[in-house]
Amino acid sequence: MNDLDWSGGVSGPPNAGVADPLGSSVTLREFLQVPDKLAQPERVLIVEQALILFEQNYVHLPLKRAMHAVDPVQRLRLFKYRLEQGERMSELEFHAEMTRIFNSVRDLHTNYMLPEPFVDATAFLPFQLEEFWEERRRSFVVSKVVDGFRHPTFGPGVEVLYWNGMPVLRAVEVNGERQAGGNQAARFAKGLATLCTRPLVRSLPPDEEWVTVGYRVWGPEGPVDLEIRVDWLVFSPDTPPPTVDPNRVTKHAAALGSDVQTEELNRARKVLFAPAAVEAERQMMRSGGPQSPGKDALETTLPGVMKAKAVQTRWGTFAHVRLFSFTVPDADEFVDEFVRLVARLPQEGLILDVRGNGGGLIYAGERLLQVMTPRRVEPERAQFINTPLNREICALNRDGELQLGPWERSIAQAVETGAQFSLGFPITDPDTCNQVGQKYQGPVVLITDALCYSTTDIFAAGFQDHGVGKIIGVNANNTGAGGANVWTQSLLTQVMATSRGSPYRPLPAGANMRVAMRRTLRAGALAGTPVEDLGIRPDYEYRMSRRDLLEDNADMMEFAGRVLSEMPLFRLEAAVRPLADGVLGVRAWTRAVERVDVYLDGRPEHSLDTHDGVHDFAVDLPSHGVALMELRGFAAGQLAVATRVPLL
Repeated sequence: MNDLDWSGGVSGPPNAGVADPLGSSVTLREFLQVPDKLAQPERVLIVEQALILFEQNYVHLPLKRAMHAVDPVQRLRLFKYRLEQGERMSELEFHAEMTRIFNSVRDLHTNYMLPEPFVDATAFLPFQLEEFWEERRRSFVVSKVVDGFRHPTFGPGVEVLYWNGMPVLRAVEVNGERQAGGNQAARFAKGLATLCTRPLVRSLPPDEEWVTVGYRVWGPEGPVDLEIRVDWLVFSPDTPPPTVDPNRVTKHAAALGSDVQTEELNRARKVLFAPAAVEAERQMMRSGGPQSPGKDALETTLPGVMKAKAVQTRWGTFAHVRLFSFTVPDADEFVDEFVRLVARLPQEGLILDVRGNGGGLIYAGERLLQVMTPRRVEPERAQFINTPLNREICALNRDGELQLGPWERSIAQAVETGAQFSLGFPITDPDTCNQVGQKYQGPVVLITDALCYSTTDIFAAGFQDHGVGKIIGVNANNTGAGGANVWTQSLLTQVMATSRGSPYRPLPAGANMRVAMRRTLRAGALAGTPVEDLGIRPDYEYRMSRRDLLEDNADMMEFAGRVLSEMPLFRLEAAVRPLADGVLGVRAWTRAVERVDVYLDGRPEHSLDTHDGVHDFAVDLPSHGVALMELRGFAAGQLAVATRVPLL
């Protein structure tokens, strides 16, 4: 018998447009009372398609075999043989074995995605558990509960000690080993994130139908240890659909890098714990006007993607932008909205928070970097593994939407060279990574955690490789370490639809799979280093406090503010006016800049030594006309800040 009071429903009218997750859920036992749907030939087909992905498409197979001593190809062959020999098993047992095989490579890009009814469902407990540190002791606290959940002693702030009789730390570690993270930090973060909320798109339902939680509260006479039994519930999060369809042949679908489980986890958590944010997204879709995604946050046209506000610390008042996802319909609009928001925030420093961001559109992440640095941004290069099937895929899509011509020529050359991988080419057009230029001149810190994955890994790598600022890793000394571009089996089926010899077949019952198609390599000082499994190491490691969990990251903001206060603040602004035919007057304002070089349409034209203050000078214009003036400021001989002035 569950001792929780569900009678209250969802409280309060502000979120009346958001579905009640408690009222629309069923128990796990009820959810699992579904008959088997997949016939034996359909199961064999799924295994055969998985073999094609691993043998002929999976770019990380050599790395995974070496790093984790696994052989998913042989496991799939044996599984196929057992099925063909008539081995009987339930459908859930079949899904369990497929999930284990895919998870063995510890790659959150390469997944077996469960069919109906699992694909849209999330199992959840009506609370969120997070970790904090106190005097070097790791503890776990209930940080949020679902609206409508009431209990006299169990609520936000209680410390959880035991989970089904296990110390909760051990329960997190055991769950993490099932989640396929590429490094220890990622596995632990996954174990904690899915302990109470578990999207079933690529994760099996919980083994237990309920959880017994041992927790501690503080009474007048000291600590009191109690227990509560909580049923697992299942619902389908009612949120706006993804803005990019990964299964339709488009340029965007072939340029995705994301952890589907983290994206679904964030969708579910918004419904469970932030229904106001869901309603802001719906209002945005209905009205088209900007909405505020939270308290004190600026109104934005992307309320489900970013939240921007000013934060006050003892070190000063800084800009704070939380990026929840890079899954956006248009990379340029995403960058423009970011620029618009940070222009309205303090210019003395920016705290850019990407914790829990599972990735999205690679273009969006790589194009955003330019806004915060004067340096030319070099996008990461991507490689296919050289196989006959990958060559055919590239040949069929040499031109047109997917633009795979450069890779096709490289894979063809491998017949002579014997190279394991194609040459690396950028997925993002380098010109688009530099067309906007620096817009935020203050120092920047990037806050990451081990749930940052794929495009967010690529973004963090570019942030570090281009010297944009400092990285603070929260509760982890690494990111999730996902270095690839991911394609679904459905997308591959359509990509090869015009080929008579296509090996891909539609999967039954809404099943799907994803595979890491192109691995990404870092730029800058670490050029050529893969991101997969290695991740991005932060400059600082920060451990969350109890105050962070219950008071909107208060201590973390202080830590980030201190780091920003120790970084140099440069300024370079300019205005122009005509002085005479062919002569332009320029007024420049500088701070901490020793020299300014002036470029006209990319060509050097003028240089002057500077000090803090205002500088007036004249520039001769060439007879053929000029569209853009760029001023580049230097400190200690290094490019430190830049600004652009359109002239047309």
